[in-house]
Amino acid sequence: MHPFGRFLPAGFNQVAADSWANDERIVIQATFFNLVPDLPAPLTDPAALRRGMAKMAAAQGGALIEADVTPVGGQPALRQIVKVKLPNQPHGQAFLGSYIVPKAACSAVLRVQAAESGRSGQREATVMDQVGPTNYFRPHPYGPDGEGGLPSHVADDPAYDARFPQHPLTRVRQVMAQLARQVELHPGFAALPPFAG
Repeated sequence: MHPFGRFLPAGFNQVAADSWANDERIVIQATFFNLVPDLPAPLTDPAALRRGMAKMAAAQGGALIEADVTPVGGQPALRQIVKVKLPNQPHGQAFLGSYIVPKAACSAVLRVQAAESGRSGQREATVMDQVGPTNYFRPHPYGPDGEGGLPSHVADDPAYDARFPQHPLTRVRQVMAQLARQVELHPGFAALPPFAG
């Protein structure tokens, strides 16, 4: 069983063990891993953590959009959002957000995922038309280790979320913000020795 309590926003219904979804096909998953976390750096070194997570995402063909260390349920956690190609489809992306709460010998992970459906790429095409191709693509924000997967570009910036309120990236950010405000952790898990890296 996962150690998260009181975290589900309104409108989510259980669809599998430790998985919930809403009418927009946004999925929340809560998982406990009884293994030493495979994070590339401790939470006390966010720059190294971002570089390492960006490298991992790129190696898997995706891209780390953003990552930071933030409290979840009173415990330090890695918050990240990754984009990946939709499997077995020529176009489209899925956006995967997660809160990883690492401990010395285990971790709890709360994931939020949403995928493009129907006509994909409208956010990207609209923003590229606005800023121009020269200003659209940019170096990966966490350095060259993040290169090699999906490209980094300005359309993923949260500044565009209000303009595209139903885009899956916008919705992942919104649901993650809701979770951060209301999630609780089991006291036994919270008291475990911290992850030292």
